[in-house]
Amino acid sequence: MSDKQTAMRIFKEMATLLELQGANPFKSKAYVKAARELQQHEGQPAEWIASGAIKEMRGFGKSLQEKLNELVETGKISEHEELRSSFPEGLLKILTIPGLGSKKVRVLYEELGIESVEDLEEACQTDKLLSIDGFGKKSQEKILQGIQQIRRYQGRHRLNQALPFAQRLLSDLQEQPDVQQLDLGGSLRRWKETVKDIDFVVATDNPEAVMEFFVNHPLAEHIIAHGSTKSSIMLNNGINVDLRTVTPKQYPYALMHFTGSKEHNTEMRRRAKDRGMKLNEYGLFKGDDLVECESESDIFQELDLNYIPPELREDRTEFEWAVEATHPPLVELSDIKGVFHAHSTYSDGAASLKEMAEATRALGYSYLGITDHSRTAYYAGGLSIEEVLKQHKEIDELNKEWDDFQLFKGIESDILGDGSLDYPDEILEQFDFVIASVHSQFKMSQDEMTARIIKAIEHPATTMVGHPTGRLLLNRDAYPIDIYKVVDAAAANNVIIEINANPYRLDIDWRILEYARDKGMLVSINPDAHSTKGLEDIQYGVGVARKGGLGPDHVFNALDLDTVREKLKTLRSS
Repeated sequence: MSDKQTAMRIFKEMATLLELQGANPFKSKAYVKAARELQQHEGQPAEWIASGAIKEMRGFGKSLQEKLNELVETGKISEHEELRSSFPEGLLKILTIPGLGSKKVRVLYEELGIESVEDLEEACQTDKLLSIDGFGKKSQEKILQGIQQIRRYQGRHRLNQALPFAQRLLSDLQEQPDVQQLDLGGSLRRWKETVKDIDFVVATDNPEAVMEFFVNHPLAEHIIAHGSTKSSIMLNNGINVDLRTVTPKQYPYALMHFTGSKEHNTEMRRRAKDRGMKLNEYGLFKGDDLVECESESDIFQELDLNYIPPELREDRTEFEWAVEATHPPLVELSDIKGVFHAHSTYSDGAASLKEMAEATRALGYSYLGITDHSRTAYYAGGLSIEEVLKQHKEIDELNKEWDDFQLFKGIESDILGDGSLDYPDEILEQFDFVIASVHSQFKMSQDEMTARIIKAIEHPATTMVGHPTGRLLLNRDAYPIDIYKVVDAAAANNVIIEINANPYRLDIDWRILEYARDKGMLVSINPDAHSTKGLEDIQYGVGVARKGGLGPDHVFNALDLDTVREKLKTLRSS
């Protein structure tokens, strides 16, 4: 039986393989749309098929229904297997290189017989690409840079690639009778923006039974190692998972050890040594005697420290806090009262204004700030002035339907090359708020890009700065920017910087947030949602905020509706 994530992955891969094959583009697009449709729905494919709900899903005609049914019954789709076998495995890896789409990769394969990243690298180094129309010296240089980039990121996974699978495993393991205690460990428990693998720590008196269940889990593609204290599997999405079993008495020490970064753990061991003790994954010892601790909090206390939340265990400033006082409460998902930065069908979103609003209400939020793209972003359906005015009228009508919820009129205005905002001032003044974002001209120098964004911050219409460094995790590095100067300017001008919670971005970087907090700058945790499902990405942004040491007082959309209404008016007039 295959789950939703597997179905989405296979449909997306089928779309890519069909593009490589040169098939009718409508066919490949149908699989892309099918994957997006599955993402919008709760539950699993087997449930949708059994209930008949699959027949109501957009784009799922008879052919796609049959393929999903085949996947549920057999764990694979025969057409997918045939498509994969018709191309060398390495072609899919080439497609991860920035700037190389299916059409270009197909040309490289057909014209030069390039079947792998290594083949492509050798072809670039020997100028073989110059014999093909559309490829030049600059193309080769960019491809070589892209190859170095994917190698730098090799073996890393975004949170949205790891977390759903980790949650599924966590839930299934919790149901096993021999599991007494269980938690995530490693970088995923610390909410790092990308992770190498997934780690679990389990307390049990019957490790063999737990390991047997684990290595035979339906998500396991194959078993890497199978032992009584540690086993490893590779999931069907390519992520490795390690599970370690310990006795219930060892559990708090093991969980602490397998959570902290290498640097954090080194400092913990040093503190233990300074107090005449030894700390490792099996316990805290005075001589040969175990210092019995029932929880991680007890271990910190024995080392004269207040409790350090998992997200902060990176050996940055957490020990300063833990020595002096308890860290102030970190923001929780439940603290978030509303949503900013969401797109609708007016630009490149998948849902209407009303659908986005109702989905936001269903999640328990009391406001939604719509920010479709501005007119310069024509490639994303950017709004003309006429469309802006039309959208504002629709928002006014929709707001009459609710007493406890509000749609705010916003725009994601492109920051143009000279730092000015899209639209004339008389149009910008009609929005409740403006998110200013860079979407083009990334090749500026650091000084030029910094000055460009600061100029946008100083514009009186700017309320927030969107994805301020432009990074795409595991795909595109941040553009050159002095982010500290940008934070200084935002704080000085009462401009909010967003934590873009889209797991492909997670921008602004958590390492900057302590500086921003100390400057008194507010953040807004924004999902950059292009669908109703995308609203849920706020969870990733909350993880970033916590990792940066932020509490609810530092987060703009932790304010209630009435306060936000007043704050937006104040920000507009300041």
